Amino acid sequence: MTQETVTLDAFDLALLTALQDNGARTNQELAELIHLSASQCSRRRARLEEDGIIRRYRAELDAGRLGFGITVFIFVSLAHHSRDNAGRFRDLVTALPPVQEAHALTGEADYLLKVMVRDLAALAELVNDVLLPHKSVERVRSNIVLQTLKDERKLPIG
Repeated sequence: MTQETVTLDAFDLALLTALQDNGARTNQELAELIHLSASQCSRRRARLEEDGIIRRYRAELDAGRLGFGITVFIFVSLAHHSRDNAGRFRDLVTALPPVQEAHALTGEADYLLKVMVRDLAALAELVNDVLLPHKSVERVRSNIVLQTLKDERKLPIG
């Protein structure tokens, strides 16, 4: 599933960098930062959105201040390796709000989930009452994050 890469000029890269820093910037603010007119920034931004380079805008929330005190990485091995079983697991995971990220892997585990929960009781419920009993799942291994050293969603495009 290789995606086609696009060619971007220095202004596009500067615009993307500025938006990664703060997606709420106005076209006028962007114009001042990257030395283009606001209308040029608007047109470039619209093109980057239409081309799917800018996929969405969202607010970054403080999980801890909202009561989500535990981050967990969960490795999942499937019971059976088939397209149908993988689809059942995908359907399960996409419907679970605590799952922030889900990745198919090579190696010992089939999937890696990044999960945010309020407490250990919520983690136990997710693992014991949702994941383990699901017919697609054979094994679950959880690693609780003790400390986050870096949590950066910006791509190194500059």
